[in-house]
Amino acid sequence: MPKNKGKGGKNRRRGKNENEETKRQLEFKEPGQEYAQVVRMLGNGRCECYCFDGKTRLGHIRGKMRKKVWVSAGDIVLCGLREFQDDKVDIIHKYNADEARNLKVSDVIRVDFVLHCELSQLAHPPPSVTRDDSPQNP
Repeated sequence: MPKNKGKGGKNRRRGKNENEETKRQLEFKEPGQEYAQVVRMLGNGRCECYCFDGKTRLGHIRGKMRKKVWVSAGDIVLCGLREFQDDKVDIIHKYNADEARNLKVSDVIRVDFVLHCELSQLAHPPPSVTRDDSPQNP
């Protein structure tokens, strides 16, 4: 077997995740954009979003954010509305916990807006797995 002469493998080429939590400037919505909360992930870069205007829309994570910014259920995001499809939005920014808290404090997002998704998740709980531990043949 040949001797390894390189300086590391796949992990070295990939690099280290050294982006510290730097203070970002808070992004507010512009015309054609809306705040939303992710209700559930659907797969393939899509998710169900409850928008601030009261509608539930299908969200699509933009390509620049894919595999770099992980979006999960319950996250507050900024969505770009589509002019030609009212039931679909593009997720263009994800707010971290501090930024979402600042949006709530500055009265940009109402508190009951966030509670709506928590209540809707209670209405549609994830399927539970039940086990039958009783013996089949005594």
